[in-house]
Amino acid sequence: MHTPSIVTTTAQKAPWIRWVCLLLLCAAYLQGGINKLTDFNSAIGEMRHFGLSPAAPWAALVIALELGASVAILTGYYRWLGAGFLGVFTLMATFLANRFWEMGGQERFMAANSFFEHLGLTGAFLLVAWLDLQKGSNGTR
Repeated sequence: MHTPSIVTTTAQKAPWIRWVCLLLLCAAYLQGGINKLTDFNSAIGEMRHFGLSPAAPWAALVIALELGASVAILTGYYRWLGAGFLGVFTLMATFLANRFWEMGGQERFMAANSFFEHLGLTGAFLLVAWLDLQKGSNGTR
């Protein structure tokens, strides 16, 4: 398959566009990690809400994962690992938080939409990991 020259030229002359795309992909995890870090009691409450116990260690783990993996993706240092972690985390959290099959009415509709949107995020993170591994980065940019 032939890549159109405008795509190749843009990618070569504006590498920042790729970084902005990665930033957008990580935005919810950066925001969530920072919010949990600055309001740890609410982070603990969120873990309790989803039945995770003991809640404080789970909250700390989620904060470290959301922020650490996002930084790895954005810096390119072990990008594949950060993207893989966020992909697996997103998939697990989706099955925990968006159990639409147990709901009814409007709640079911909204949870189903969120469930499938998060499956898309999972796919995007796993694609980033796969492409980075194909590139043979082995932890470098």
